[in-house]
Amino acid sequence: MSSAPKNLTPERLLRQEILSLHAYHVQPSPGMIKLDAMENPYQLPQLLREKIALAVANAEINRYPDAAALRLKALIKSASGLPPEMDVLLGNGSDEIIQLLALAVAKPGAVLLSVEPSFVMYKMIAAFSGMNYVGVSLTEDFSLDLPAMLDAIKRHQPALVFLAYPNNPTGNLFDAAAIAEIIAAAPGLVVVDEAYYAFASDSFLPQLDHYSNLLVMRTFSKLGMAGLRLGFLAGRKSWLAQLEKLRLPYNVGVLTQAVAEILLQHHDVLLQQAEQIKQDRAWLYERLVGTVDVRAYPSEANFILFHLPRAGKVFGGLKQRGVLIKNLDGGHPALTDCLRVTVGTAEQNEQFIRALQESIHQFSQEK
Repeated sequence: MSSAPKNLTPERLLRQEILSLHAYHVQPSPGMIKLDAMENPYQLPQLLREKIALAVANAEINRYPDAAALRLKALIKSASGLPPEMDVLLGNGSDEIIQLLALAVAKPGAVLLSVEPSFVMYKMIAAFSGMNYVGVSLTEDFSLDLPAMLDAIKRHQPALVFLAYPNNPTGNLFDAAAIAEIIAAAPGLVVVDEAYYAFASDSFLPQLDHYSNLLVMRTFSKLGMAGLRLGFLAGRKSWLAQLEKLRLPYNVGVLTQAVAEILLQHHDVLLQQAEQIKQDRAWLYERLVGTVDVRAYPSEANFILFHLPRAGKVFGGLKQRGVLIKNLDGGHPALTDCLRVTVGTAEQNEQFIRALQESIHQFSQEK
């Protein structure tokens, strides 16, 4: 009988691309005004919370969930206005869907292409799945560099292209005509990631029947269901039927299905909150623009990216004052001295602006 190796270490066993990664870091936030994770800051109305509580109390958590989630899918298709010939695939948030897509196309030498800076999970999941990753830099104002994108597509022939629309962490909507050119030029799938669709002025959902290689991905996390972890991929049934083979059984649990069904039956409540967030965003943007040394970027998401000197120190000053936002300084060269703030309630936004101005003043005194 052979014995197990005595000196087995992760370095000897794991793939080098995994060893080279850094885990996705989430800042601890107890007692903080939490404006770092693009969450909806508003509670649900009391009557709706009571309805959810009753549904949770009666949920059969001793049973596996509906593997096909047929009721939930029907509600998603209705709320999204999807045409009957299109279908949806459900995921545990959109992260699981990104990973599923990468696994589906990860033939030897396959390329996943995106823009930079953008959602960090595209690059991370390319490494998870053994794909080659190509990142194309955005222009100075964070617009698509269309010639560079088309050149990269021609040279690398990507199996999978991800475009966040609006983009995270920059908040802007890319030019729709440029995206259409990219879809037409791509030899593989193009996934338009609409995680922030509820706050944006445009969508590619209506374009699904125009392109055989287009899929649209959304999550309900930003709309007020972050704790449920529910995302979906919309597209032609021919694509989704194949991708369903990679979806792990029962990936959307009993409680997520029960609560999401109720919330989608009251979709108007969530959309009203999104409208309030858009108004709050306009107020917050104007205050940032009017703050000394701050350059704020226009946003069609529920967050605002801004640049200022000594961003790392100001970020620390905000934390000292009980406000947690996202420090992007050091994450990508284009994001040097950049911070990102989620749009909160009116009171939270005011507290953030006050803490920001105090922090800027504190560190502006330094030589």
